[in-house]
Amino acid sequence: MDHVTDDVSPLRALVTDDDPLARRLIRDTLQSDHMTVIAEAATGREAVELALFHRPDVVVMDYMMPEMDGIEATRRIYDQDPSIRVILLTGARDESLGMRGLRAGAAGFLSKDMELTALPRALRGTLEGEAAISRRLAMQLVQHYRAAPTGGTGMRPVRSNLTDREWEVLDLLSRGASNDDIARRLVLSCETVRSHLKNLYRKLDVRCREEAVEAAARMRGLRSIAA
Repeated sequence: MDHVTDDVSPLRALVTDDDPLARRLIRDTLQSDHMTVIAEAATGREAVELALFHRPDVVVMDYMMPEMDGIEATRRIYDQDPSIRVILLTGARDESLGMRGLRAGAAGFLSKDMELTALPRALRGTLEGEAAISRRLAMQLVQHYRAAPTGGTGMRPVRSNLTDREWEVLDLLSRGASNDDIARRLVLSCETVRSHLKNLYRKLDVRCREEAVEAAARMRGLRSIAA
């Protein structure tokens, strides 16, 4: 006899993987733990469409998929509905990939080598505010936090049209960091760093890195005077 708590709706999940066998194994594991698999997706683009249509509690998302990888699919889902928890699965043990996934909005990043029987508990944990990540990735987050920029370069004007992420990039730029350095410190792709720099130049009305650093210094100087 199944023991399901009264008046508690079962967790609703979307399973995404381009491998039909992997989808079946995950689906059977979740269903055996009284979860409802409302849909399955075989591509990243399909995952986004189904997630935004069905609005599941959680999405189990493979990283390597056709049309759109799991990180980009996660980003699009999170941008549209942050309440949907996305757990990324990957066959590669790459903590930097995990950091990119978390920055994209994932609530977890797990290896496909894990015992599938532990997956339902991990999914339920995300709905209670827990992160579904490995101990190794947790230490990577700790090290990243320790290395985060601090001190005077982080002083920012009260009013600014720059986003927090753009200020982080500008802070590192002011310290002489290269694009590769910024990408490594903020766990971003080089393409994303270039996009942030382009937005910075446009918002600050400058044409190069040196002018951006000078503009930031002037803005911080105005803030200090106002204080």
